[in-house]
Amino acid sequence: MDWLISHAAMSTAELLRLNLFSPVILCFFLGVAATLVRSDLKFPDALYQGLSIYLLLAIGLKGGAALSASAEAGLWLVLAAGLVLGAAIPLWCYPVLRWLGRFKPEDAAAVAAHYGSVSVVTFLAAIAFLRAMNEPFEGYLPALVAVMEVPGIAVALLLVPRPAGSGRVWGETLHTVLAGKSVFLLLGGLFVGMLAGERGMEKVDAFFVAPFAGVLCLFLLEMGMVASRRFGDLRRAGLFLIVFALLMPLLNGAVGIGLGWLCDLSRGGAFVLGVLAASASYIAAPATVRLALPAASPAIYLTASLGITFPFNLTVGIPLYFALSGWLYGV
Repeated sequence: MDWLISHAAMSTAELLRLNLFSPVILCFFLGVAATLVRSDLKFPDALYQGLSIYLLLAIGLKGGAALSASAEAGLWLVLAAGLVLGAAIPLWCYPVLRWLGRFKPEDAAAVAAHYGSVSVVTFLAAIAFLRAMNEPFEGYLPALVAVMEVPGIAVALLLVPRPAGSGRVWGETLHTVLAGKSVFLLLGGLFVGMLAGERGMEKVDAFFVAPFAGVLCLFLLEMGMVASRRFGDLRRAGLFLIVFALLMPLLNGAVGIGLGWLCDLSRGGAFVLGVLAASASYIAAPATVRLALPAASPAIYLTASLGITFPFNLTVGIPLYFALSGWLYGV
């Protein structure tokens, strides 16, 4: 038993080392360092928007092409499981924040919305990790990103009592969620990829596949600078929020991995579902929350999702979830 624990610890430490020294994560740390040394490095907003559009569309296209070629019987079960999981996460995040953390209803719902949705960049880092480990995974997994992006946000917003006459605001909120850049590009890319199929996608592989890892490194460089600007908010966040932002991803990730195992996903697939469940949105959710819950404090929900959970998942969480999936699958 002692040997098994020691072996598991050594394996996890090796996974952590491999993750931290991957180009994607090192570029994130480079962005953090740029902010800490007060470098004048700055991404033009147009470049940042262009990189995010490229990544979102590429994910959708590859997921759609994989869906068109997939004949796996469990495909729709996995997508349904991802949708249900995304919708369920706010149902336990909200009461923890509201009753244990004593947050205002608006702040509790705002944080729950972020954790019910997903981080596209964390998903991409998980895929890069699997490829570095030569671990196989289902090609249709990018579809899970699109499926899990919206339900958690909607459920979290419904947990807050709606004031009279708020129908117009909720109509605008629904439009913001569905027509927002991330959801529109993911769903649109899935649709285009499914129609084009794998043979059609071969015509654009040179643009959407080969340069993908390099573009992701640039995007993580920018995200390192963005996330590090939130580090100063940790002193004001309070101990409860910090603990929540570190422990809730571990709980959600374990649930996601277990659900993937029940759905008969491969180890890599269950790992990715766990990473998505453990991630927190910082693109779709903030735009929606800003409109639907104007009384919620951005310092709370952005510090939790972007300042704590995002760097935690990138550096420590991903190898931990992979080690947990290995334990569950007996690898």
